[in-house]
Amino acid sequence: MQRLPGCTDEEWALRCQLAECYHLVDYMGWTETIFNHISARLPGPAHHYLVNPFGLNYTEVTPANLLKVDLDGHKLEDSPYDGNPAGFALHAAIHAARSDVQCVIHTHTTPLSAVVQKQAGFDYNSFYGAQLYGRVGYHSFEGITLFAEEKERMVASLGDKHILVLRNHGIAVAEGSIARTFFLLWTVQRAAEIQCAAGALPGPDTPLPEAIKTRCMELTAMLIREDDFANKFFNAMVRKMHAERGPSW
Repeated sequence: MQRLPGCTDEEWALRCQLAECYHLVDYMGWTETIFNHISARLPGPAHHYLVNPFGLNYTEVTPANLLKVDLDGHKLEDSPYDGNPAGFALHAAIHAARSDVQCVIHTHTTPLSAVVQKQAGFDYNSFYGAQLYGRVGYHSFEGITLFAEEKERMVASLGDKHILVLRNHGIAVAEGSIARTFFLLWTVQRAAEIQCAAGALPGPDTPLPEAIKTRCMELTAMLIREDDFANKFFNAMVRKMHAERGPSW
């Protein structure tokens, strides 16, 4: 695919990786038809970011058709597409407030939606759940996230964490690179799947001691701070997807 005119090497590489991330989320079965959104912040002080054109399937996203928008959701380059208004409040709020975050992924798969509907949220007692201990913020449901007035409250709910539970809705995960964010999403998804499966079985769960949950969280956080680890995981998943589906575009 030909690079967009005037696009720097750095931006084009980010566009390619973000487009692959969209295809991976579809490949994993985590899409919600044309809804939900993944964003990646571009380098620079303006906090401009890339996001999907609304109305396209995730498999139709390419490096070239990703939208470049500002924190108000205004397009910064010509495009026949518009963004999803429901995504701007969430993504803009996090990108504006958290300089350590480059990528935000919002999903509401069935297991995740089930867990975040429960008052207790994540229980942290599985192998994957323990890795999330102390890393989750909770935000009360205020309806579809369309309005700027909710931004401050969402940011406050997230705090310095990297997983935001949108109660009765879904989740947003945010990390310092696309690969790290995708790995975190995979971990959260697995935790939700196992929690739902365990909840369907009779008998009490075996609770993990707080010290063990804390240690699991710290070790996982240490691993994903290493971009090499996250990139290996991301690139392996891209290769697997391409082996089964062919090139993404």
